[in-house]
Amino acid sequence: MHCGKRAAAGLYCFDCDITLHKKGNNGVHFECTHSDPLCNCEWHDTCPKCGAGPIKESLSEGAAGRELGFNKKPFKRKKGVASCSSFTWAMDPIAFFGKRAKYIKDEYGTKMTVQEFKDMLKECPIQYTNSIGQEFC
Repeated sequence: MHCGKRAAAGLYCFDCDITLHKKGNNGVHFECTHSDPLCNCEWHDTCPKCGAGPIKESLSEGAAGRELGFNKKPFKRKKGVASCSSFTWAMDPIAFFGKRAKYIKDEYGTKMTVQEFKDMLKECPIQYTNSIGQEFC
């Protein structure tokens, strides 16, 4: 059963609970109008609330590395301004956690316990529920 999809979602201030994207959570997965993949005109350089700058993360630490399989560290909520992931739910989270599944497999076939899945969601402060009931990849 497909429960949803995790995706790298850019910089996020975990202390202030805010994305650094100028259009908020709904803008993190869209390019700017310049069509330049290296352009960052849609992003704040620092947290718009507290002014903190991003920490440096390697592929073995960041959200992009998590998606590419380089970040094998245990899941945990980060601190300060760091890369984050989003999670788009394909089924209602309350119904999902109400099921008594022993293990959850991600899209790469990695098995997680329910607690490990909940820990993974700590790295996904941006969660979308607008795709519940839809099939997507």
